[in-house]
Amino acid sequence: MPFVANTRATLEMIKWEHSIFALPFALCGAMLAAGGMPTAAQLGWIVLCMVSARSAAMAFNRLADSRIDAANPRTAMRALPAGVLSHKFVAGFVIMSCAVFVLSAAQLNRLALWLSPIALAILLLYSYTKRFTRWSHLVLGFALGIAPAAAWIAIRGALDPRILVLTAAVTFWVGGFDVLYACQDAEFDCRHRLYSVPQAFGISRALLVARGLHLVMLGLLAVLVVLFGLGKLAIIGVLAVALLLAYEHSLVSSADLSRLNAAFFTMNGVISVVFFLFVAADLLVRNY
Repeated sequence: MPFVANTRATLEMIKWEHSIFALPFALCGAMLAAGGMPTAAQLGWIVLCMVSARSAAMAFNRLADSRIDAANPRTAMRALPAGVLSHKFVAGFVIMSCAVFVLSAAQLNRLALWLSPIALAILLLYSYTKRFTRWSHLVLGFALGIAPAAAWIAIRGALDPRILVLTAAVTFWVGGFDVLYACQDAEFDCRHRLYSVPQAFGISRALLVARGLHLVMLGLLAVLVVLFGLGKLAIIGVLAVALLLAYEHSLVSSADLSRLNAAFFTMNGVISVVFFLFVAADLLVRNY
């Protein structure tokens, strides 16, 4: 069936499995808000919110960048520039994903519902930022960084300023690894007047910027541990993240970007899961 084939192609295009990047941090926010394990219903709706929001954002990004992707040899074979999917179908997928997100937010509480259009605006408008600012990496970071704060609101129905420290940490973490990822398109961005840290400063300095952003992220995670009175397991989690980030940066140099995909996709998925597991274990051990 064409619809099934198009849906499968869309899910492959947006790499929906990479929801793993931000989802564990959202679950951290939910568990911190609950002081332990939220209800199964709350977790289910939060996961559905996360997956649908990211699906909408990624599909919209592919629409917004379809002409850019067609001109870039690295991305020319993506589904839209290659003609595998139509713009109309992907636009419909974006609308459907947005609707699922809003309806899922409505199942959590009133504030989550009211804020859902603002969250969608942040997620969707990111796609245009590299047309006017080299710091679009941090905008992307903030788009993912609102996940733990949103999860807190989903549980509590209100916002605690302490959780914004985790929002900031995720913002700098994502911003850092997006700077790394953008290094492979530095020359293309220069030729097509697109903005990025590697385009503005060169790859060598961009790698230093990425390291600096990740150092800030580690500092914020340490502050988070203190603010919430977390214990030894959470501290070990921060140390584990530090070691994983060090290894991630060891995979990439200005002279060799061949292992960039491993640094971007594999390591960052591991980092988010590891931190969540240590924080979750810390909260659960404290309660029992």
